[in-house]
Amino acid sequence: MLKKISQGAALAFAALLLGALATSAHAQKKYDPGASDTEIKVGNIMPYSGPASSYASIGKSEAAYFKMINEQGGINGRKVDFISRDDGYSPPKTVEQARKLVESDEVLLLFNPLGTATNSAIQKYMNLKKVPQLFVSSGASKWADPKNFPWTMGWSPSYQNEGRIWAAWILENHPDAKIGMMFQNDDMGKDYTTGVREGLGDKADKMIVVQASFETSSPTVDSQIVQIKAANPDIFLNIASPKFAAQAIKKVAELGWKPVHMLVNVSQSVASVIKPAGFDNAQGIISAAYMKDPTDPQWKDDPTIKEWNAFMDKYYPESDKGDIYTLYGFGVARTLAHVLQQCGDNLTRENVMKQATSLDYEVGIFLPGTRVKTSPTDYSPLQQLQMMRFKGERWELFGPVLSSEKEG
Repeated sequence: MLKKISQGAALAFAALLLGALATSAHAQKKYDPGASDTEIKVGNIMPYSGPASSYASIGKSEAAYFKMINEQGGINGRKVDFISRDDGYSPPKTVEQARKLVESDEVLLLFNPLGTATNSAIQKYMNLKKVPQLFVSSGASKWADPKNFPWTMGWSPSYQNEGRIWAAWILENHPDAKIGMMFQNDDMGKDYTTGVREGLGDKADKMIVVQASFETSSPTVDSQIVQIKAANPDIFLNIASPKFAAQAIKKVAELGWKPVHMLVNVSQSVASVIKPAGFDNAQGIISAAYMKDPTDPQWKDDPTIKEWNAFMDKYYPESDKGDIYTLYGFGVARTLAHVLQQCGDNLTRENVMKQATSLDYEVGIFLPGTRVKTSPTDYSPLQQLQMMRFKGERWELFGPVLSSEKEG
């Protein structure tokens, strides 16, 4: 009898031990550098100085968002340490800052670093280190290449697809027009011009009568505008980051030239581009949108815009609410918070990418019907745009929401 009791007790103890081990394994927390029981280190690189400093409000709004998150208790009980560094929109400086964030600060991931040329300079490094280069603030097609760069994912709609949408609109509304293009001489500018040419097809060489490129180190683009006007095109494509886009708008007006003026969506901020260029000079400019314009009365009762307004009033009151880049920063930071929330206690870099590549998320800042969608083979979160025209002191949407082709 004693023998039987001992065997039963032994079996019961073994079962309890196995159960405890299973529970312990299930509850075990997994961390990579940059994560702990109390903290998540998030790195960021922004042009707080230099020719693209108009975008600085993105980084500032992201910092404000994570301050709000921390005051609310953090993400799964962990505070976000948001470390944002300035690269002056200079690729060599981006490399320096990325290395510092990864090797010295030991961040869990690099989030929403801005710029096409700047991110191109660190893409191989980030993938070699297997550190997420997540939600890159650029629409270059190269961020949607999971086969070759599985640790890099973009955020903005593809520049090439926007160029194709422009071309489709031109062919439908101005099929016999002559086109002049001014473009930034980097991957951003080249992606846009590639998209326009692809969209125009065999009409491209006939319709595009002049094109002029510029370097981001140039002081102005006045000479390029004069050169393009001399060819007398009917349509002017303004493919430039904010500083140069505003210069071009002003110069076109100074010359008394009145082409159909099309402006890239990365330079559509009323506060950072249109207002400095002059409202009178911007009348009738055409662009493409994917975000709600918070200055547009049609969104005044929108729940997310109301939430953004309250956030701005409390956490970023010194900013200009006419600067759409603050809404952009709010939306992408909200999405990262969702990804980190989904990671739970498995805060490894691999799991960050796993969660980021399985999104079907309503951010709320985008045009109705637009969701952030990704998969392990689809690294393009946003692919919908709607045409808009500048009138008075704001943009007015027109036409249908257009779904562009997915980049593979």
